[in-house]
Amino acid sequence: MRLDKYLKVSRIIKRRTLAKEVCDGGRVTVNGRPAKAGTEVSPGDRLVLQFPQKRIEVEIVDVKENARVDEAKELYRLLSEEALSRD
Repeated sequence: MRLDKYLKVSRIIKRRTLAKEVCDGGRVTVNGRPAKAGTEVSPGDRLVLQFPQKRIEVEIVDVKENARVDEAKELYRLLSEEALSRD
């Protein structure tokens, strides 16, 4: 599955267009490598997302084309989340 679609289906990012912008802006890595929106992801991959106020690291547990709100959090495991200080 494409990275931007996975981020939307798992509800890590709410809109696919925003997910695409974040990916293409160089703020997402997959298994330690910078990733574009079209990068294919699969279970076992580790994602690091850099947001303005926080950085999160997740491991993909499952990939589904669609997921209800209550199923979305089961698609990944949160490994770390850190708030970034504002200078």
